[in-house]
Amino acid sequence: MTTLPEPYRRFQQDHAEIWQAYDALGSAVHGAGPLDPQQRALVKLGMAVASQREGAVHAHVRKAIEAGLSAEAIRHAILLAVPTLGFPATMAALSWAEDILD
Repeated sequence: MTTLPEPYRRFQQDHAEIWQAYDALGSAVHGAGPLDPQQRALVKLGMAVASQREGAVHAHVRKAIEAGLSAEAIRHAILLAVPTLGFPATMAALSWAEDILD
């Protein structure tokens, strides 16, 4: 498993009760439907790309790798954003993904 970023770890420590509730919510929604781990990872990556959150793209690329997705599949998922989000937004997301994939 990947080491979590320092701000996230600090939040876990400083606000343990809130973090536990947040973590439980995440577990509940992941188990609430028929999507497999790879499908869920791609959906979450797509949401991170669409919201243009660099840290979230980093996190969800890591999670996609942990779910067994290839770099090629991750890049393809991001490229699917071009017609919807536009070229600049997609290029930004690809650059953030490459921070992790390189």
